[in-house]
Amino acid sequence: MTPDPPIEGRRLAGLDDPEVLAVRHLVGCDLRGAELAEVETAGWRFEACRFNNADLSGSVHDGSAFINCDLRGANLATATLRGCKLTGSDLTSARLLALVVDGGDWSYVNLRMQDLGGLAARGLRLQGADLAEATLRDADLRDADLSEATLRKAVLDGADLRGARLRGANVEGASMTGTRVDLATAVWLAELRGVEVDPSG
Repeated sequence: MTPDPPIEGRRLAGLDDPEVLAVRHLVGCDLRGAELAEVETAGWRFEACRFNNADLSGSVHDGSAFINCDLRGANLATATLRGCKLTGSDLTSARLLALVVDGGDWSYVNLRMQDLGGLAARGLRLQGADLAEATLRDADLRDADLSEATLRKAVLDGADLRGARLRGANVEGASMTGTRVDLATAVWLAELRGVEVDPSG
């Protein structure tokens, strides 16, 4: 059975249109300023859609994908994203207060200067993400993939990075007071600062 073609390039005020509900695949659609508070999606796919200043507060998303979407200024306070894919999306200036994240792939997202203090995002994939000058104080990033991510001047004080992958990440000027890391990451960080680690002790 051939799947229905996606809805493309349409201006939408919400997601409750019968055609939209039937397809659940939007490409290049304009949802700027849309009222989407407490909306629920499961397995939806949004590609290159614009959610600027949309209200997504309290919304719940299970296994949905927001690929290369513009979420600048969107309100995602208290929203829940379980196993969602946000590859390449821009969340700068979005409201992320009390955001709940359960796994997923956030590779190459733009979270520059965002306040993500206390975020629980264990196992989240953030490969290549831009977290420059972001606040991740006391965040739980155990087993997260931060390889190739930009963490320049980020605040990671008290964060838990045990098991996280940081190879290739830019941590120049990052604050890491009280940050918890495993031995492999501790050695890598020491080597970045020119410290020679003697494995023989």
